[in-house]
Amino acid sequence: MSIERKEQGGNNPGSKRAIIASLSALGGMVLASSCCLPLAPFLLAAGTAGSSAFFLKLRPFLLAGSVLSIGFGFYQSWRAKQCKCQPSLPSAILLWFSAIVVLLFILFPQAIANLLANILGG
Repeated sequence: MSIERKEQGGNNPGSKRAIIASLSALGGMVLASSCCLPLAPFLLAAGTAGSSAFFLKLRPFLLAGSVLSIGFGFYQSWRAKQCKCQPSLPSAILLWFSAIVVLLFILFPQAIANLLANILGG
């Protein structure tokens, strides 16, 4: 009975070797076909399209999280001044830079997307 359980379980070293062999065979197939088919651009385009569709649904929540995080950063900066502690200059610059970037992404999302596409696309 214990022999049957060992054979069915996933802890068998032979099953790990089979998985590694399958993955290496798939990798070899992709590498072998990469000379004939430019596979990387298709995979990158599909991955980018899939992730953009996913993040588009989450955009309101991500923007709200960004605004809350920046608001919390300004609150912490204000509290530090109340305690007679001076925030460092790099942290203040980074906080203001983050606030400006988030504000731009909220107000002009399509313009920034077009700008990034032109910069990355050439």
